[in-house]
Amino acid sequence: MKKALVIILFLISVFPNGFAQNIQSEKTDNNPININGVFPNLTIMGSSDKGRSESGIGALIPWADKLWMIGYVAHIQGSGLGLYEISEDMTMLKHPQSVTGTFANRMIHNESEQAIIGPHFIDKEGKVRTSTVLSKHRLAATMVHLLEPKSKVYFLTMEGLFFECNVNTLETKLLFKLLEELELPATGYVHFKDGHTGNGRVVVANNSYDERDYLGESFAGRLAEWDGKSEKWTILEKTAFIGVGGKNSASYKGESIYGNPIFATGWDKKSVILKCYNDRSQQWKRYRLPKGSHSFDHAWNTEWMRIREVQTERFIMDAHGIFYELPMMTYGGNVWGIKPIAYHLRIVPDFCFWRGMFVMAGDQTDHGVGQPQSGLLFQNIDDLWNYGKPAGWGAVWQNEIIEANVYSDPFLMTGFDKKTVHLKNNGEDEVEFSIEVDFLGNEEWSTFKTIEVKGGEYSYYIFPDGYSAHWVRLKINRKSDVTAQFIYN
Repeated sequence: MKKALVIILFLISVFPNGFAQNIQSEKTDNNPININGVFPNLTIMGSSDKGRSESGIGALIPWADKLWMIGYVAHIQGSGLGLYEISEDMTMLKHPQSVTGTFANRMIHNESEQAIIGPHFIDKEGKVRTSTVLSKHRLAATMVHLLEPKSKVYFLTMEGLFFECNVNTLETKLLFKLLEELELPATGYVHFKDGHTGNGRVVVANNSYDERDYLGESFAGRLAEWDGKSEKWTILEKTAFIGVGGKNSASYKGESIYGNPIFATGWDKKSVILKCYNDRSQQWKRYRLPKGSHSFDHAWNTEWMRIREVQTERFIMDAHGIFYELPMMTYGGNVWGIKPIAYHLRIVPDFCFWRGMFVMAGDQTDHGVGQPQSGLLFQNIDDLWNYGKPAGWGAVWQNEIIEANVYSDPFLMTGFDKKTVHLKNNGEDEVEFSIEVDFLGNEEWSTFKTIEVKGGEYSYYIFPDGYSAHWVRLKINRKSDVTAQFIYN
């Protein structure tokens, strides 16, 4: 026994790397290596030459017994990426019809039983057709057609081209150039990223944002809607918006069960913006959420934040470094149940459920730090709650003139720990800040506290340990130039 133990220790000491590599190699021959939910063989990689580009995974979709994913390069530059199919044995094949491009769209077209991902149309047997016309564009979203949903869909490109496409013939027609329709200023670029159809409207998001937006010199971001018939679009917001999603629910006696909500996430220099529409309220409502990080405060750095259904009737929203649980129910026209899950550092272009696993795509290594490459993370959805504790900050007012008795947007309070509000009065006269809370989440407001701040002075308030409400909002008793910033840590 002692002699055998000595031999084993000798082999380990002499061949520490080779010994381990041989064991690993034997495992690789039978089963792909799995390291905490990461399968290195399921990595897409760009080239290492001078033309190397960003190599991300733009979209995921489970379909025809496979997990399909599409590559994403910057500005349709780069090579080697395309359409991939992953089988239950965790092996990956690149499809023969692969096209290297900038693709982040995906949709199931139920009427024709096809999955649409990038410029590809995949039938229920896994047969792939590719639109040559669409493959030449940076595709941001695919949406249900308002007038002919059985045979057509809409496509939105990052440049703001808005197409309709026949899902049977792949015939494509350009309907709008949104760069012109939505009156975007000449900021040098346009960056449309998402779209959704619901409640008789198509909603699109453009997330253009840089220092000029921060300084108030240019507001190029947009959230806009179209009814499918009018010649004009309606601009809802003139700041960066990135994610749009919702639920077109079943109906009972002619009425939707959940209110068919639409959610849209965006931001400005103050905080994250959440816009909500449902068929009960028949209007867009505006809320604010904290930013988990300022690393996302640029259009190029924040183009991936999604709103996706991950379990039946259960959605997850990713916004500025914080994952949220987002139930798709509205009662009495109100938004209920938004709850932060965790702070995270990942760049997550898409996420979905496949074969009992929660799968997150990546955009992980850019061309600036070596050979571009990205992979997938497979885990249990409950693992998200083991990420960083929800924390962040955000303002409802920031060095701006506010009229007396005008309420701020509601700011999310529930699900965060230590809470502080910082108040600054830039005016000359004393101002009384009233803090109101909605602890039920149904827009029933109660006064929590009033704080007086003299002209030119600053004050703060630390909420008691354990105190929380669903939403918090502010108002002041006289017109002044004020700031109100919440910090949760």
